[in-house]
Amino acid sequence: MIVFPAIDLKQGQVVRLAEGDMARATVYGDNPAAQAMLFAEAGSQYLHVVDLDGAFAGAAQNREAVEAILAVFPGYVQLGGGIRTPEAVEGWFNLGVARVVIGTAALKDPQFVRDMAKEWENGIVVAVDARDGMVATEGWAEVSDVSIVDMARRFEDAGVASLLFTDIGRDGLLKGCNIDATVELARHTDLPVIASGGVKGLDDIRLLALHAGDGIEGVITGRALYDGRLDLATAIRMAEAA
Repeated sequence: MIVFPAIDLKQGQVVRLAEGDMARATVYGDNPAAQAMLFAEAGSQYLHVVDLDGAFAGAAQNREAVEAILAVFPGYVQLGGGIRTPEAVEGWFNLGVARVVIGTAALKDPQFVRDMAKEWENGIVVAVDARDGMVATEGWAEVSDVSIVDMARRFEDAGVASLLFTDIGRDGLLKGCNIDATVELARHTDLPVIASGGVKGLDDIRLLALHAGDGIEGVITGRALYDGRLDLATAIRMAEAA
């Protein structure tokens, strides 16, 4: 199982939101590249980056910060936030992004995801972000009438690399990852699932790792790292042992 430390970008700064609310952002630094290097020094070979402003605007807003991260991080960078056109997808891959995360466009234009997954083999991740089990879009500002399982099943034969499931109600609140919902989703789809939202410590890593065989590919963690509640090197070792 992979541990993805997260760098969320807002106006060039490293932040964490509470429940996806841009008005409830905690700033953790103004040098995203330096933060990426700290994660690399702790042993991380993977990084999850989100352009929060881009998620709301529908186009890249923190390009300079992402480019700075790509220039220094020696591993694989997974990027999401407002990536909704073929040109945007191609642009990021050409810059060195390993995987692109598509959320809003996956719900509103499934064929776009299928086309991108076909063109960029093993490069597309579908974000399944949910409130109370229903898919949310537009930077989590809107909630649809589509369930997370129905959303996941739409892309089982599309060639996407994995699903990224976030329980918005837990994101950034250190309430603990929604293990049950994540495992349930993994068991109901043939696609690997990445857990996100609410990780508060090593117990979350351990419990998710126990279900690696159910299809849990990885876990994204942010605030627990920044607040010192989770040691990244220890989490990586625990996940790799699974």
